Amino acid sequence: MTTRAEEQRTLRADVLVIGFGKGGKTAARALGRLGRTVVLVEESERMYGGTCPNVGCVPSKGMVHHSRLRRPDDDPQAFFEQAVAKVQDVREFMRKGNYESLNALETVTIVTGRAEFTDPHTVSITRQDGERLTATAETILINAGSRPVVPNVPGLRASTHLVSSTDLLERTRLPKRLVVIGGGYLGLEFASIYRAFGSEVTVLARGGHFLPRVDADVAEAVRRVLTDEGVEIVLGARVREVRDDENGAAVVYDLDGAEHTVTADAVLPATGRTPDTAGLGLEAAGVHTAADGAIEVDEHLRTSQSHIFALGDVNGGPKFTYISLDDSRIVLDQLIGDGRRSTTDRVAVPNTVFLTPPLATVGMTEREAREAGHRVRIAREDVADILAMPRAYAVEEKRGLMKFVIDADTDLILGAALLSVDAQELVNTVALAMRHGITASDLRDAVYTHPSSTEAFNEVPTVVVHEDAPA
Repeated sequence: MTTRAEEQRTLRADVLVIGFGKGGKTAARALGRLGRTVVLVEESERMYGGTCPNVGCVPSKGMVHHSRLRRPDDDPQAFFEQAVAKVQDVREFMRKGNYESLNALETVTIVTGRAEFTDPHTVSITRQDGERLTATAETILINAGSRPVVPNVPGLRASTHLVSSTDLLERTRLPKRLVVIGGGYLGLEFASIYRAFGSEVTVLARGGHFLPRVDADVAEAVRRVLTDEGVEIVLGARVREVRDDENGAAVVYDLDGAEHTVTADAVLPATGRTPDTAGLGLEAAGVHTAADGAIEVDEHLRTSQSHIFALGDVNGGPKFTYISLDDSRIVLDQLIGDGRRSTTDRVAVPNTVFLTPPLATVGMTEREAREAGHRVRIAREDVADILAMPRAYAVEEKRGLMKFVIDADTDLILGAALLSVDAQELVNTVALAMRHGITASDLRDAVYTHPSSTEAFNEVPTVVVHEDAPA
């Protein structure tokens, strides 16, 4: 028999959302506005709104912006402290806004605590003060996100100089020497930020090829931008050990059969993220996971339990905020729509690395296009040579290049890599063109505002550097 006290500690809702990320909060808001009762559980009050506005995209891009405002005579430490304070003000504003946008809905209840399944429809919630609640719902959305991977390097986890990307975005002390373990997008972004603030930065990349997911000419252009700014990039480095001493952290690595050591005040492992599913009690819910902990889902994001959905990083898909947003559209279509939308609808999903200038890519690389059997035409031009792009000269950012991979038989755009000012915006236009079958010629002949970066498209698709011979 359930007592009255137990009844008061049990929350019953139409929908239970675990995690305050982009997908979960968007779905919660939409369903709450339709009158569905929603309980949203978030483990930490510091994460209202999810990773992006708190410890991810928004603060890191704020730091990109502020790092580029530093003048040569600015004191690096003082300037850095001011930048962190300004970025944190924005974070607090967004965190509060995210919370209030949901808390204002009478149909939505926000609970701060750790959720763990006890059966397929019920979770136990442990609040920060130790109080325990129970929440039950017919439909459950898991949006628990991901966490950084710390590689199993001897001495690394015990080092007092170990930092995460979150640590770097919150600490007010600028590291004099930063070592980044990993040559992926996140590592390079932080390398670029902290070098611009004045840190000495070394990137230790295990692979022998720089940015292997893009074509070699694009990767070389990125490497040149970073090294010209003073970032040291070591390819083929195998980190063996991290030792703390009176000078900081000694990072020991092998390169070409020889042992090397670089000393750092901060060591950032940037070797990926893993779905944050540990402790959710998914076994009790009957929810299946992959070997890496990712929740297994179908194309409609349903788990092995048809009433439970997984959105965002936790389902093992691309770890981008905009993918989590699109996940919410798919789930909402299942719950209140016609149920036809799925992950297979995603075409030409763009990606941006916020270096300065940013690198934005979409679709196939030149190598991938040929491997897929296309006869390709390659159009490429250095930004400094694009006369149709006066904005690059106006803002004094002429570094980089633009490259298009075009089907030589149909004139359709197969992919693009844009390393240029405003690339994070330009790539969305290219992606939209690809989704709707707009040809490279159509993109070239469109009318764009002046002076703008988009005007580059009036020129670049015609600067053909190679075309495969007809079969």
